[in-house]
Amino acid sequence: MKSVEQVPEYIRSLIPYEPGKPIEEVEREYGIANSVKLASNENPLGPSPKAVAAIRAKLEELHLYPDGDCFYLKNGLARKLGVLPEQVIFGNGSNEIIELAARTFMRAGDEAVMAEQAFVVYQLIVQAVGAKSKQVPLRDYTHDLSAIAEAISPQTRVVFLANPNNPTGTIFRRDEWERFLAKLSRDVLLIVDEAYFEYVQDAGYADSLKYHQPDRAILTLRTFSKLYGLAGLRIGYGVAPKELIAMMQRVRQPFNVNAPAQWAALAALDDSDHVKRSLAVNRQGLEYLQSEFKKLGLPFVPSHGNFILVRVGKGQEVFKQLLRQGVIVRPMGGYKFPEHVRVTVGTMDENRKFIEALEKVMQNS
Repeated sequence: MKSVEQVPEYIRSLIPYEPGKPIEEVEREYGIANSVKLASNENPLGPSPKAVAAIRAKLEELHLYPDGDCFYLKNGLARKLGVLPEQVIFGNGSNEIIELAARTFMRAGDEAVMAEQAFVVYQLIVQAVGAKSKQVPLRDYTHDLSAIAEAISPQTRVVFLANPNNPTGTIFRRDEWERFLAKLSRDVLLIVDEAYFEYVQDAGYADSLKYHQPDRAILTLRTFSKLYGLAGLRIGYGVAPKELIAMMQRVRQPFNVNAPAQWAALAALDDSDHVKRSLAVNRQGLEYLQSEFKKLGLPFVPSHGNFILVRVGKGQEVFKQLLRQGVIVRPMGGYKFPEHVRVTVGTMDENRKFIEALEKVMQNS
């Protein structure tokens, strides 16, 4: 087909992001029931109850288009963050914000620098706009900011950092971050993905929002998918100097955030009880999983997120054997960690089911 042949090579050579199968399909395929999904870093407590109530109260308005500018949510979030509404942009998950930034600030032949084993979507989006990725290896499963700074060239337009990093759960701290900022040209757009920042307890964590300045090109990405439990509604946001946001608004499609997502996110902002419960469940689950991994003699990467990377040997095989026992985790071969799986912190019942299944797998391997 001639139209396919005319597609640019940088699009034709893309390897699409491979999502997991629906849990119902996994259960049908393996003949199991009551399976536990610990593969996608979702909140095991579900969505904010206030968010659910807000959606129910407005169901009769689904015939209306959503607010194209997220007016009420934007103002509510801006007040909470202590920024101007003009510094905030919303998207269909924080993934869309990454895409908007790439389309706005990168051209074919430009370069983006990122960690080699960070969120794979960075590389996919950069390639999709005809730009090039320069990937810097992790050091001890963590972003090597010194090496990233050295990798920046005159062709570099964007630098991606994930803090905490997915899939390793590691963070870079304030002292290293400040040294990195001192080296970085203010002409380079720094995109800091903080999708899991609410889970971090480390006092040395580098909150990028505290380093925003009018003349510093920092775009901070955050989401309602994790802590607030709204992954199914796909709503994330970016914060940056208003001049950068104004440029991104030029390429954003109208009505890119659906109405229920806006209602739910605004209500979730005030649901402090759900936030406290979610953080408590995560802390308890992380401590339990790490303790059990030690008992099993399995190396793991101490995590600052709501997931943990554990070395199990043949990651893909362990993943399949766990599936047969009704436990879904994420194999990490696609991230060049073929001996690891990534497991989301669940409820204690889910965590125990996972450990029981893992013990059986490791005994038989």
